[in-house]
Amino acid sequence: MTDKQAPVIVEEKNEMLDKAVGFWAKYSKVIVYVGSAFILLTGGFISYKYLVLAPKEEKSADAIFPAEHLFDKMTQTGFNKDTINLVLNGGNGIAIGVVKVAANYSGTDAGNRANFIAGACYLHNKEFQKAIKYLSEFSTTATQVQTVAYSMLGDAFAELNKNEEAFANYKKASDVNKKDEFMTSEALYKAASFAESIGKSKEAIELYKENLESYPKTSRLADIEKHLARLGDFK
Repeated sequence: MTDKQAPVIVEEKNEMLDKAVGFWAKYSKVIVYVGSAFILLTGGFISYKYLVLAPKEEKSADAIFPAEHLFDKMTQTGFNKDTINLVLNGGNGIAIGVVKVAANYSGTDAGNRANFIAGACYLHNKEFQKAIKYLSEFSTTATQVQTVAYSMLGDAFAELNKNEEAFANYKKASDVNKKDEFMTSEALYKAASFAESIGKSKEAIELYKENLESYPKTSRLADIEKHLARLGDFK
């Protein structure tokens, strides 16, 4: 290696690390757009909702509506701390924020959505431990949204330098729905980039190759080939 090559390699590695650890900030619009779509989904809860939980579901839906509506607006106009605080804690015409909805209506569809929204808001606020708390309590059969939830969990763990937990969640994100070409390809790329950034070269190569083999039309093709070359894999 020449002296001229060394700064280039260091710069590339730093750039790669920034992409891996700060991925949530760069792609926050993708996160919130997909997340807000979940607001309109009821999934497999419909029968249970009306036969068993109807009164509680109705109250929780009424309770979350103002904060949820404001969150939906934020996905279109951008996040800021004042608005995030209203969504989380209420105020200024919003009687109850999603934090209380999650606590008071646990087990309801609205309570579950509140966990997702709270997690997304805390992530944008860089309150990563709180983001982990709420996102860990969220689950859905809507695979695109679950992919995003795992990805956000990975982001929160990564920002806290909990690399093993971060990598595990990035991998979960890539495993949710292999038929979803765009979401899964992005999740695989993210998991591979993070693996590379923390020195898991073998795992990174495997994930990059899985991306190429499973999704040959991925928009990440050039980037993946660049990463593989950097890792010494020219096959």
